[in-house]
Amino acid sequence: MTSGLPCPICEGPDRRGSLERSLRVLAVDDEAPALEDLTYLLRSDPRIAHVEAVTDATKALRVLHRAMDAGQPLDAVFLDIRMPGLDGLDLARVLSRFAQPPPVVFVTAHQQPAVEAFELKALDYLLKPVRQERLAESVHRIVHEVWDSKTAAEPTTPPPAQPAGSTPPEMGDEVIPVELGGVTRFIRLADIRYVEAHGDYARLHTATGSGLVRAALNGLEERWRSAGFVRIHRSHLVSLGHIDELRLEDGHLSVTIGGAVLPVSRRHARHLRQLLVRRARPAPVAGPAGVLQPRNGLGS
Repeated sequence: MTSGLPCPICEGPDRRGSLERSLRVLAVDDEAPALEDLTYLLRSDPRIAHVEAVTDATKALRVLHRAMDAGQPLDAVFLDIRMPGLDGLDLARVLSRFAQPPPVVFVTAHQQPAVEAFELKALDYLLKPVRQERLAESVHRIVHEVWDSKTAAEPTTPPPAQPAGSTPPEMGDEVIPVELGGVTRFIRLADIRYVEAHGDYARLHTATGSGLVRAALNGLEERWRSAGFVRIHRSHLVSLGHIDELRLEDGHLSVTIGGAVLPVSRRHARHLRQLLVRRARPAPVAGPAGVLQPRNGLGS
């Protein structure tokens, strides 16, 4: 199941300062103590920004439609199965007919409906009492479900033209889930200095470290072009705004970004030079030892 949702942004007055919290989820359970426990555990997870809690499927549908109408669709639904009236399986069938169905995680005390739950393409199936570490695994799956949905989505209209190397505000605030030592963290697109290919994965480098995402470099190049990212090598994608130096030594071109020296292939060299010259105000001037030192906007 894919949610078709954009990678969510963080809530709160200072989104940039609370990037670990970005998911918005719905919890549904007709038993108040169980709902309170689940809500508490969800709010304790650093990746979750907001939890809606309701006691039946009808209220859940109202909340989901209200969120979609507000342009802030929920990222996942944690759903009890045995409820009076419309039960959890019935609600999941309704959600599956949404144009962009949210991932569903069933939370129940009963093992019997598991087969039917997964036939409905449930993202996960948790048994009560829910353990924090098991819930964290479900949240981890949701993070990647949301991210994969976004990277697979095709843009319906071409983005407006942007100056070379500039980052549209809405793209700069985009947050991406990355793997850091087995823990999922969120980083801002505007903080990514360069991207390195790692087979089926890509490693995103920032000033404070790096992390992996399951995405091909070609896809990221296409997606982030309007945010000022450019391909310089078959293994590297760089942010123009983070380039410190453009070096030409012994006939080989390279760029320096935060101390890292990255090679520029001949295939990409001319295009990169054109972008840097177009971006520079004034144009880059020759420095010592064949170094072109960017001015006014090319520094990190």
